[in-house]
Amino acid sequence: MDSEMIILEVTENLDKAIENLEKRLRTVRAGRANPSSLDGITVDYYGSMTPLKQLATISVPEARQLLIKPFDKSCLSAIEKAILASNLGYTPGNDGETIRIVIPELTEERRHELAKQVKALAEDGKVSIRNIRHDALESLKKCELPEDIHKKMEKDIQDLVNDYNKKVEEKLKEKENELLTV
Repeated sequence: MDSEMIILEVTENLDKAIENLEKRLRTVRAGRANPSSLDGITVDYYGSMTPLKQLATISVPEARQLLIKPFDKSCLSAIEKAILASNLGYTPGNDGETIRIVIPELTEERRHELAKQVKALAEDGKVSIRNIRHDALESLKKCELPEDIHKKMEKDIQDLVNDYNKKVEEKLKEKENELLTV
């Protein structure tokens, strides 16, 4: 693998790491209804664990309310059980046709818990960035490059890693501000 390919691959992997972090941060709710907060929920649908979003439409009729309308009404109770088991702190209300979830106001204590959770997600993002750097440096060692080019490549990879770590910090600050703003 040549040096340009390594840099290209590193950039691609770092972009994926940031994308993954953003996706995970979106699932942390901030007192507002957000359909993506239900993305991780799977429902036991006829013996098969199926993602909730494949079984129902999820909409936001009001700022602090989610409306789940299943395509098959027979799975309403299974959806309800899955939401309760998800530990998101949601209490689903089943009216026989749809499930409504009213998002409770966040207490100060809960906001700080969520801020800690967000910091942990950001740290996971930084760990994956470090792993990408490690893999890139290993690939670089396998290349037969002159020492000066090798050193320059190492510096380029480290500069990329530093830029992406700054992006992680920015995402963390944004989400913390969103959570801690009442």
